[in-house]
Amino acid sequence: MQNILITGSSGFIGSNILNSLHRNYNIYITSRKNVSKKRKKVHVIYFKNHSELNKKLKKIKIDTVIHCGTHYVKNHSFSDIKKLITANIEFGVILLENLKSMKIKKFINFSTVWQNYNGKPDMAYNLYAASKISFTKILNYYAHNFVKIKFYNLFISDTYGKNDKRNKLINTIKKKIKNKKEIKIISKKLTVNLLNAEDVTNAIKIILRRSIKPGNYNVINNKYFKIYDLLKKVSKYKNFKSRLKWGNNFFKKEKVINFNKLPGWSPKNSTFVNLEKFIVGQT
Repeated sequence: MQNILITGSSGFIGSNILNSLHRNYNIYITSRKNVSKKRKKVHVIYFKNHSELNKKLKKIKIDTVIHCGTHYVKNHSFSDIKKLITANIEFGVILLENLKSMKIKKFINFSTVWQNYNGKPDMAYNLYAASKISFTKILNYYAHNFVKIKFYNLFISDTYGKNDKRNKLINTIKKKIKNKKEIKIISKKLTVNLLNAEDVTNAIKIILRRSIKPGNYNVINNKYFKIYDLLKKVSKYKNFKSRLKWGNNFFKKEKVINFNKLPGWSPKNSTFVNLEKFIVGQT
């Protein structure tokens, strides 16, 4: 049985991956806090600081690292600077420094399309994206020096799905519909690329089970959703009591850099109907 190390398992993407994989793999997760251990095959690596984490990583053998751990903030403040560097750069480098001791075969990293904002390579949308670009450059250095290890860099856009506690657009809309509150959208022309977390997990499963060529891959929806069309559809449901308010802000559809799509993968769970049912609480 393969040993899998998942970082960021308490986050939205990481927790979905953990829930999907723990029955078929021997899972290790990293955590600064005491977490309730409810699964037999899940081993928790507790650490107070990165020095302690470094020592503990040297004692385990891992086939694949799935690096989801990150610190996200759209608009940073001074207090976020250290957190962004520590979580998005330093933490990942410690993992990479232990590639040899852990006997890693595959390293899967999550990146964001905001690293190539509006389709321009290495054009960061914000400081968060800039820190992710920095780590990607470091990842390339290790990939060059450890040629027998397969490195995968997966670029994702906005996501949604079960157990999502983030303050994101789709979650906000869903909560306002449930609480019958007014929904304000900046523009009727707003379009968003949205991917169900189930499809992100399916991409991981493909890499784990198949011999995929290492490299950069887009794991995004091949369709953009018009929020106006989506809300127009759900507003016809009987339990829809929210008032819609549309702004007149200028909106330009963002371009996404054209990396290859992961072989054998498609966004099967991210259709318009799936998103519609998710918003009204039918999935």
